[in-house]
Amino acid sequence: MLEEGDKAPAVEVTTTAGNDIRLDAPGAPLVVYFYPKDMTPGCTTEAIDFSEHLAEFEAEGARVIGVSRDSNERHEKFIAKHDLTVPLVSDENGKVSDGFGTWGEKQMYGKKFMGMHRATFLLDRDGKIVKAWPKVRVKGHVEEVLEAVKAL
Repeated sequence: MLEEGDKAPAVEVTTTAGNDIRLDAPGAPLVVYFYPKDMTPGCTTEAIDFSEHLAEFEAEGARVIGVSRDSNERHEKFIAKHDLTVPLVSDENGKVSDGFGTWGEKQMYGKKFMGMHRATFLLDRDGKIVKAWPKVRVKGHVEEVLEAVKAL
């Protein structure tokens, strides 16, 4: 998994809002949060929290995107069901999660499987990771990320 000081991968993404963002040169501070799956309890809470604080991130000049391997169609249903305002990115081909190192082996109830690790990265305008949260606990996380953005 990428760490603070690393450069984001040279990948361009398109958000559900229709914006193209080059991760290695976003042009403004960018929060990239990775989550396992749309419509699941923790992921829903995290997306709602980022949506509720999105205006505060934007007031600080930062953008926020959520990334999972769900399809754009599933993202659209997720957004509609929960009135989300945070833009999401479909990473069905795995280029973004592989580039950040957030896709890997997980274990639940003693069973191993491949999946998305919940992690967040704060990138500066040049795509350098200035803060990384490799093992996110949802409760209070968005507020912690917002404080890091304010400290830039």
